[in-house]
Amino acid sequence: MTITKRDSDMQRLRIVGAMRTDVGRVRSANEDTVVFVAPAEGSAEGRLGYLALVADGMGGHAAGEVASSLAAEVIRRIFYSADASPPKALNSAFEAANQVIFDHAALNSDLNGMGTTCTAIAIRDDRLWLAHVGDTRAYLLRDGALAQLSDDQTLHAQLVRDGVMTAEEAAKSPGGNIILQALGPRQAISPTIWAEGRTLRRGDVVVLCSDGLYDLVDDDDMARIISTRDPQEACRELIERALDGGGHDNISIGVFRIVDAESRRTDDLAATKPILIAEADANASARTSQIIVPLKV
Repeated sequence: MTITKRDSDMQRLRIVGAMRTDVGRVRSANEDTVVFVAPAEGSAEGRLGYLALVADGMGGHAAGEVASSLAAEVIRRIFYSADASPPKALNSAFEAANQVIFDHAALNSDLNGMGTTCTAIAIRDDRLWLAHVGDTRAYLLRDGALAQLSDDQTLHAQLVRDGVMTAEEAAKSPGGNIILQALGPRQAISPTIWAEGRTLRRGDVVVLCSDGLYDLVDDDDMARIISTRDPQEACRELIERALDGGGHDNISIGVFRIVDAESRRTDDLAATKPILIAEADANASARTSQIIVPLKV
C-alpha cells in the first residue's frame, strides 16, 4: 500500500509500506495480528500521523488470537482519541490495551492468563516513536545497516544486558522464549515508550516483525531482501524464507520505506484488506480513519 503525506515538516517524504502475516507450517491458528492505520486525507486525525503494530498473542486455544486482536483494536482506538503527543498517546494506548485484555480474561475462564507481546510505531511528520512490550521487534535499515530499535523483554535478553551471559551463551541455552512482560497477564505493565522521536530521512526502512520471522531469518538476509525489494515483495520473500526455515511459529512482517514524495508507483494490494472504521461513538476520532489489515494466510 502507498501512503502519501504532503507536509513541509516531513520534507515532502512519502511512506510506502506493506504488512503480511502467515500461520506458518506448524500452528493450526494464527495468533499474530498486524495493523497499519492511515488517517483519511484532510481529516482531523491526519495531524496525529500513522500507526503500525505487530502483536503476537499467547495463551493457548483461541486466547492468543483474542489477546492480540484486542490489543490491536484498543491501541488503534486510544491512540487516535488521545489528542496528545505520540509518546503520551502510545502510553495511554498500551495501558488501556493491557487493562482490557486483563479484564476480558477475568470474565472468561477459558481465556485465563492470555496475553500478547506488541511492538508499535507512530510516525508523525518526519519522526518515529516506538512503543514495545515483549519480544516482537522493530528495526531500522539505514545506509544498508540493519539496527534493532526495540530491546527484547525476555529472560535471556535481560541476562545478556546484565552481563550474566554472553549473546552466544544465550543462543545455546534453554528458556530463551521466557517473556518477562506482555499485555494482559498482569494488571500493571511498564512498556518501553520513546520520549523523543527519531528523525527519519529518505531511504530509511522501518521494519516490524514477530519472533516467527526473526528466529528463522538472520539480520544479513533481512537487510539484503529489504534493500533490494519493494515493501510488498520484501514481505512476501521474508515470509517464504521463514517458511523454508521450518515455519514453526506464526510469521508476521511489516516493511515501511521512506521515499521522495515525487516517486510514484502502483503497489500490489492483493495481500491487504482495507476496512473503513465506523465507531458507535460519534465523537470517536478514529471514525474517518482507515485501518489496513493484511489477510491471514
